[in-house]
Amino acid sequence: MSTAENRGTRALPVRLRSGVVLTLASVAGLAMFCWPLFVPPQPSLAAHTADAPLVFLLTLPVLLAVVLAEMSSGGLDTKALAMLGVLSALNAGLRPLDAGTAGIDTVFFLLVLAGRVFGPGFGFVLGATSLFASALLTAGVGPWLPFQMLASGWIGLGAGLLPRRVTGRAEIAMLAAYGVVVAYVFGFLMNLWFWPYALGPGTDLSFVAGAPVLENLHRFAVYTLVTSTAGWDTGRALFNLLAIVALGPAVLAVLRRAARHAAFGAPVTVTPAGPAADGAEGRPGAR
Repeated sequence: MSTAENRGTRALPVRLRSGVVLTLASVAGLAMFCWPLFVPPQPSLAAHTADAPLVFLLTLPVLLAVVLAEMSSGGLDTKALAMLGVLSALNAGLRPLDAGTAGIDTVFFLLVLAGRVFGPGFGFVLGATSLFASALLTAGVGPWLPFQMLASGWIGLGAGLLPRRVTGRAEIAMLAAYGVVVAYVFGFLMNLWFWPYALGPGTDLSFVAGAPVLENLHRFAVYTLVTSTAGWDTGRALFNLLAIVALGPAVLAVLRRAARHAAFGAPVTVTPAGPAADGAEGRPGAR
């Protein structure tokens, strides 16, 4: 597939306005993950749950801002909205299938492939809406949800920003490698949001309020390696790798075919109906 064709499949083009919104939201979201490293927190996990709704309130307006900005500028049409709804529902339905086994998470391989085909803006919105829908489906709503939505949105965004000229087997290899990397990044981020309150004071892996950032990052790196990276995150990474290698070519072909048929952004032409359209057939001599 040519570069021009690849660009043409983008269901939600990121223009300057939405790009600025996404950048600011990403910076603010990253600050919400990392602020305990710079500001001494309260000594209880409950204190951190109070700021999680603020992230939730941040995430949803960002999604709405992207959607409304692109709708008002003609960048997002009803076909793209329908595709977003279908893929979000499909991802939400896939996620409960893993049942939390060995870190396997079925939501990310489709997110990576869809972000690759439909572009970074669509990937960001799909990542956030997929996690939101799956949380509603599985009763998984909690203080962790806004952080999951942001992290998943970044995964979809990054997939859409990968080099567009790479095709064929090289593309599958690139996407598989990306799937492995983001599996560990997602685990890293989701550990970071609660780690300062997970262990309490006094252990070698505990967060130390007021300590140098590098010291706390070293403690956190050891903590996440022992508790998550070596087991849970590796299961997620292996599943992403195998799913993208085995199913990636077929899923990419289906998604690109759907994108071509949908012709996102193309003007919709309506054929006139009624007496005005049928008048020629009724006139004498029309046959």
